[in-house]
Amino acid sequence: MWMDNELTTAAFRFNLLESNTYQRLAVDPSYLRQVLRRDSSEQGLVIIDEIQKLPSLLDEVHNLIETTGFRFLLTGSSARKLRAQGVNLLGGRAGWKEMYPFVYPEIRDMGYSLDRIFSSGLVPSCYLSAAPDEELSDYIGLYLSQEIQQEGLVRNLPAFSRFLEVAALANAEMINCANISKEVGISATGISEWFRILYDTLVGFEVPAFQKTKKRKTYATSKFYFFDVGIVRRILGLERIQENTVEFGKFFESYIAHELRAFLGYVLGYHDKDGRLCYWRTLSNQEVDFIVDGKLAIETKTTRRYSNSDLKGLRALKEEGICQRHILVCREEQPLMSDDGIEILPYKTFLEELWSRRFL
Repeated sequence: MWMDNELTTAAFRFNLLESNTYQRLAVDPSYLRQVLRRDSSEQGLVIIDEIQKLPSLLDEVHNLIETTGFRFLLTGSSARKLRAQGVNLLGGRAGWKEMYPFVYPEIRDMGYSLDRIFSSGLVPSCYLSAAPDEELSDYIGLYLSQEIQQEGLVRNLPAFSRFLEVAALANAEMINCANISKEVGISATGISEWFRILYDTLVGFEVPAFQKTKKRKTYATSKFYFFDVGIVRRILGLERIQENTVEFGKFFESYIAHELRAFLGYVLGYHDKDGRLCYWRTLSNQEVDFIVDGKLAIETKTTRRYSNSDLKGLRALKEEGICQRHILVCREEQPLMSDDGIEILPYKTFLEELWSRRFL
């Protein structure tokens, strides 16, 4: 939204999903230069959408950055093809910005509720749709047909579809490729590669394990999350996420993960690879859902009235003396404080304070 005015006044737009545009530029990448130099006085913003479909175009973009006053906004849904071909990454002249589904400040006044979020997800077209199930089904179908099948990323598409279902069941859990390989009938190495496809196509992300504690031994395996809870619900074929179920707790954790990840990206300028969002789990199964930037420890629970058992992981981590604040995010009606200094925050209060930068 911060670039809306500039986007609407862009000098040129090229959408590589349009067959005519794609074919013309694929045959002759210099066509881009010819179009832009048609009127050298109009040197504004140039938008090229789905740049991963034509990596060779980056050489032309690089040359135009060097020789003209044009600025470029390159968008895409996958970094896999760019990296695989070792293409021109513009010599450090480009910044990377990941766009996320809706976040709390954008929807708090638009019918905000956990039930709506869990049902429709936060992809704008789905959240705003009168028929989110249809939008979600189309989204999943387009992913399989365009990103996976057309790009030739997977030979066994039926097995990959099964993998998506099993990965959805494993959402918000530690990755166990060996177990998933038994479910899907593909080697553990193949499963690991398929998870990499989900990361590269921005459909999923991993949260690494935090291992800097000294008193307790921890797991080193990452946890996996789909980028949107609506996608998870639709892949699993669930009609509604019922309260007081395991799924409700996992969806709640996934939603908080999304808000934290987007906050780190939008506000602090961090990326997943920076490792600023972690989780902590000891070999004795004491766990804290998230550690943010090594300073903020967060446990999520869907309880409306917390108990001491909800604070076990936070208390164990607090003994390590690493984080500055320890917070239980739940559905209590008002903020509370435990006797040993653990904050208990209603999830809306937590999100208000997060996006107001009161934590980091």
